[in-house]
Amino acid sequence: SEMCIRDSDFTEAIERVLLGAERNLMLTPLDRERIAYHESGHALLALLVPGADPVRKVTIIPRGMALGVTVQSPIDDRFNYGEHYLRARIVGALGGRAAEHLVYGEVTTGAENDLQQVTQIAHQMVVRWGMSPKIGPIGFNEEAQSGLGLQRPYSEATARDIDTEVKRIAEECFAEATSLLEANRARLDTLARALLKEDSLDEQQILEVTGLQPLASTG
Repeated sequence: SEMCIRDSDFTEAIERVLLGAERNLMLTPLDRERIAYHESGHALLALLVPGADPVRKVTIIPRGMALGVTVQSPIDDRFNYGEHYLRARIVGALGGRAAEHLVYGEVTTGAENDLQQVTQIAHQMVVRWGMSPKIGPIGFNEEAQSGLGLQRPYSEATARDIDTEVKRIAEECFAEATSLLEANRARLDTLARALLKEDSLDEQQILEVTGLQPLASTG
């Protein structure tokens, strides 16, 4: 008999390489529900925030170290990133935490990698790309070397300002994520239920479940 290679085979191979093999974990119904809401928060915000990268797939099948995954990819190659796009990335990354807090009134350890991404992007916005009014159009080379080793190229006062600005950006984006999910709570619930039923949803299924279409990019 002939062997047919389907698109799903390519998808499985890519996910195995990027995320690791599927894990057969004994998750409780509440654990699965929390993961479904977490990933639904990421996926839904990608459809609600202008400039966000489109969601290609969302799954609550554990792979590697991840309990669930929302896969996004840009519609074209980018070599220059606007502030709107970077903030959209942060809002989306906080979608899982915002969904958990909205639905359960508390957060879990599942947002650890999300928070690392948020902190890294917000920090770079402030110190490298001049996207903080308080710091101004100044870029700091934090890898500057001196004879004594690594030396921070700014004062303690500036360091405090940087910390304040990074926190401000993160908190503003979390507030936006929470507000959008509150306003679209019915869609969040519907998407989470669909995930619990199907385990994985592709891009078209996500659009059908939410009744939304991708927003135009703002750069």
